[in-house]
Amino acid sequence: MPSNVAPAPGTGTSSAAGAEAAVPAEAVTPLIRGIAVLRRLTDADGVSSLSGLERSTGLARSTVDRITATLARRGYVRLDGRDAVLAPRLMELGNAYLAALRLPRLLDAHADALADELDESVSLAVGDQDGIRFIHQATRRRAMSLSFRIGDLLPAERTAPGPLFATEWGDREWARWRERRAADPEDRGFPAVPARSRPIEYGEDDRNDEKDRSGANRTNVKNGKDLAVAKDLTVGKDLPVGKSLAAHRLADRPEEPGAGRSARRLPTLGDDFEQRTAEAREAGWALDDQLIEPGLVALSMPVREAGRIACVVSVVSHTSRHTADDLRDTLLPRLREAVAAMERELREARHAESARPRTTATPSGLAVWTGASKQELGREFIESLARGLTVITAFGEGRAELNLTEVAQATGLARATARRALITLEHLGYVTAHDRVFRLTPRVLGLGFPPLSRTSLAEIAAPHLTELSQRLHDSVSLAVLTGDEIQYTGRVSTSRVMSVHITIGTRLPAYPTALGRVMLADLPEPPLTELLPLTPRTITDPARLRAVLDRVREEGYALVDGELEVGLRSVAVPVRERGGRVVAAVNVAMHSSRRTPEECVAEVLPELRATVGRIEEDLWVAGRFRRVART
Repeated sequence: MPSNVAPAPGTGTSSAAGAEAAVPAEAVTPLIRGIAVLRRLTDADGVSSLSGLERSTGLARSTVDRITATLARRGYVRLDGRDAVLAPRLMELGNAYLAALRLPRLLDAHADALADELDESVSLAVGDQDGIRFIHQATRRRAMSLSFRIGDLLPAERTAPGPLFATEWGDREWARWRERRAADPEDRGFPAVPARSRPIEYGEDDRNDEKDRSGANRTNVKNGKDLAVAKDLTVGKDLPVGKSLAAHRLADRPEEPGAGRSARRLPTLGDDFEQRTAEAREAGWALDDQLIEPGLVALSMPVREAGRIACVVSVVSHTSRHTADDLRDTLLPRLREAVAAMERELREARHAESARPRTTATPSGLAVWTGASKQELGREFIESLARGLTVITAFGEGRAELNLTEVAQATGLARATARRALITLEHLGYVTAHDRVFRLTPRVLGLGFPPLSRTSLAEIAAPHLTELSQRLHDSVSLAVLTGDEIQYTGRVSTSRVMSVHITIGTRLPAYPTALGRVMLADLPEPPLTELLPLTPRTITDPARLRAVLDRVREEGYALVDGELEVGLRSVAVPVRERGGRVVAAVNVAMHSSRRTPEECVAEVLPELRATVGRIEEDLWVAGRFRRVART
């Protein structure tokens, strides 16, 4: 990598610096720099000032400006004053990996059903070198619940899935793991987890206390193995470990020279990983007993396809509900059943896919788009960066493995251009190559997916509502339907002397509002009870209101004039999810003196529909592999 680009943290490997020192001659430098900016934004939870990006990447400010301008043109970031903010459309990169992987489409429903049945959080994870990445989270809504997100990277040794993936490691993978542990003793390269506790050093005066603790340790026999329980003093909890850790009790470890007295060091989290891996290989399951943080316990089993681990499913709980042993004893039989069902699903899908013709991607029209972007932005637009990121989107469902020709055809790029982009992405770890066939790696999920995977519909809509309000100089709102009421979840008001003042969270009856009517019109049996006359113009006859809803359904919008409040005029359009179901609505509201009903239809409605179209585009990308919260 060029010397003015700092290595990105969170790779989960300690060999990053060495790899970056040997940048292939044909690598695309602007693509390397652009990905570095995306990673810094991801590590910053999706928002960073431009000057902050300059400092964290080591790039010149002019380069940061050009990169963020290009990413904004692509729709991957939004420039908000002096800040760069990750935008939902960036998730199309992670979606390409998840679609090619197939597992979320095939197994998410099984994980969700298991979570509902057990009333515990359930996750699916894949291995990413010496770490694990989540590809699905089915969490329980509790005061104390999981904060992990799709795409989060965790160190393998501090998880339940880690030992299972490590059963398939060879010497090279173990060497990488040991190198990373030595280079990153605090797990700072894994922002999703608390830093690993530092080893505690102490001298002879404290030895009696340690002997007392060692004497209190208890030995159990499980699965024919002796397991010791050591006290982890750094976090104050019981930590189950195997024989290898028991062999390292402080009373038996060699002394380390200290100043005036001998110092001894306690084992740290993950020291017993090789022993846990051996036990997982024999048992076929693994436990995490508070390795990530106190109170968090998990039970994991591998899901295999064609003899290899495709992913690992985990049931995650808290010690207030289950101890690790109780989690295993209580839930392991049910987890085995769920894994068997998942493996059947994969076998059936594999059989069906073998008989299905290979899909080909439609050319993306990249050349036309980049040409227009270059003309609009001039030298601020970095064409090679846009082209390189588009290569990732060439992969997808039915296109998990592509050769160079197929990538070039899917993107519309010249073979030489596609080849250089693939070389760069392989160097950075986002694709692998074998026998001239390329595949995406889980690392693609590290490009913005974790912070964006928790984005709500209100957050997706917010910048679009602001832009619409600024263009029309009227109040704009987003609302959802709750029973027979609407609830405002997004709002941008104007600064007029006379304007519509409603706060987020406000609830109003649905029937006399434009927002409510576009959502009621999508229901097979809309609730039309207690139709009270709020103004002389309010429609209160159920038959007449049903006729109005039929017209709204046909025309795709609602215009309400003075039915909620005299002088208030509003026009609304529904927001639909990928399947076409209405999940929310957006309106423009004003005093009736501002525009006539005809002017609302002629001037406001086209702008409103265009805005909702952009919201839906972002929603469809964000909701492809997860449920987007409505509020």
